[in-house]
Amino acid sequence: MATESDVRSMCLALPGVTERSSWDQPAWFAKTLMARMWEDGVLTVKTTEREALAGTEPDTYFWTPHHERSPQLVLVRLARIGTEELGELLEESYRLAGGRGSAPAEGR
Repeated sequence: MATESDVRSMCLALPGVTERSSWDQPAWFAKTLMARMWEDGVLTVKTTEREALAGTEPDTYFWTPHHERSPQLVLVRLARIGTEELGELLEESYRLAGGRGSAPAEGR
């Protein structure tokens, strides 16, 4: 089970990530928003796999009508994922948010 404290430490360990409030919730930014607490125990992240994640694990991954216009955003119930999976999600979200030091494109 992952926690908000895990999210904070993992986000701030990434190069150039800063924390500030967004919609009165803790949020982490690379060049753009990479993660934000949506509500207690629920995290918003960016992913290219939103449909697949929600389709295979709807009790863990979901979105609300608020997120319809942003197809890369998915909500994650932290109590339903481990820290390894959380780390993978945050690394992808970091890359999508334009984070520095992100992995080079394949073939380089």
